[in-house]
Amino acid sequence: MRILVADDHDLVRETIAAFLDGSDVEEVQTVATLEDAVAEAERTGSFDLVLLDYNMPGMNGLEGLDRMRQANAGRPVAILSGSATRDVAEAALKAGAQGFIPKTLSARSLLTAARFMAAGEVYAPIEFLQQPEADETVGSLTKREQDVLRGICEGKSNKEIARDLDLQEVTVKLHVKTLSRKLDARNRTHAAMIARDRGLT
Repeated sequence: MRILVADDHDLVRETIAAFLDGSDVEEVQTVATLEDAVAEAERTGSFDLVLLDYNMPGMNGLEGLDRMRQANAGRPVAILSGSATRDVAEAALKAGAQGFIPKTLSARSLLTAARFMAAGEVYAPIEFLQQPEADETVGSLTKREQDVLRGICEGKSNKEIARDLDLQEVTVKLHVKTLSRKLDARNRTHAAMIARDRGLT
């Protein structure tokens, strides 16, 4: 089985590639943009499965899915996302995605899902599709919380954010806790992924 993982975050890309280490997986290629993914499929021949990050450069929503499916000769292409809503997942499946993969999926589940999709089965976690439709929440973040979130997205520490915003570090910690709760994020990295996917910063 040949798999292509396309994601513009180096760490996420390499982690997912490592998760796909199974006895039946002969090759896992990784690229950072849609253009690179299309070029790779055209250069080396179609892949058994392509995993595309929903929000990486060049995707333009689900337009990128269509381009990749054509480049991959109609073979399975699935959407990866750190925090897309149920609506996006359903739209992706309707647009022909072979599956919808939350980046929070465990290594074992991801490998199982990859095998399903490569075999032509459609995959989406049932518990994800049963979620109530997500509130985009941008309106519920205060201006200060948005400032702190922007700092998190830039990879800054609480101390650096506090210095930039002329706040106490303990105040920044409180903002991080509050905005994470509002975004339903498990930690600051997850909050940054959600912010990026929803265009909150």
